Amino acid sequence: MGQVRVIEIHESAFAANDRAADLIREKLKAQKTLFLNFMSSPGSGKTTTLTALINALKGKLKIGEMDVDIESSVDAQRVADATGVESLQIHNGGLCHIDADMVTRALMEYKTEDLDLLILENIGNLVCPAEFDTGAHKNIMILSVPEGDDKPLKYPLMFQVCDIVLINKIDTMEYFNFSMDLAKERILSLNPKAEIYAISGKTGEGIKELADRIIEIRKEVAGE
Repeated sequence: MGQVRVIEIHESAFAANDRAADLIREKLKAQKTLFLNFMSSPGSGKTTTLTALINALKGKLKIGEMDVDIESSVDAQRVADATGVESLQIHNGGLCHIDADMVTRALMEYKTEDLDLLILENIGNLVCPAEFDTGAHKNIMILSVPEGDDKPLKYPLMFQVCDIVLINKIDTMEYFNFSMDLAKERILSLNPKAEIYAISGKTGEGIKELADRIIEIRKEVAGE
């Protein structure tokens, strides 16, 4: 009968990533730079929402943006053209996520010392990005009305790790069978502390309220 060796490993497989993420948070907090990680599925309106948000904030905060995609620099260019902020495109080599080590390397190319706010537009995916701490101070997730109010049931981890959930494309509510009350109930059942904002990146509805909240969070992180 063959022998089996058992090795006990008491450290999380994500431990190295978590340590790197903590270092990013500490560094940016010391600089008084708020770091936000935006996640969503493809087509949720992430780039449109970020463009509207940055334009609402850029007169009040100095902002930088990093965009993650498997290929192309389309979204990063869209943000830069529409807002005038510096945008850095990160190609992640075909992976379904970005982790803290990748963010660390990106930050070597992106000078953040003078920024009040750094935004990471994560890759469009509701699974992998939720598993990796990027070093952000806050995670923000976008759920669009056309996706349905059942997404929290299908992708619970994404909603559990996010501090803020944006229900986007509310200008399309009349065209889809989407219950705002049910969506909020499902989100809060997974994450009672989640802050939920109903917005439209296209029309700008709800963007000012979100911008005001981000200014508050930045002051909290900076200790102001």
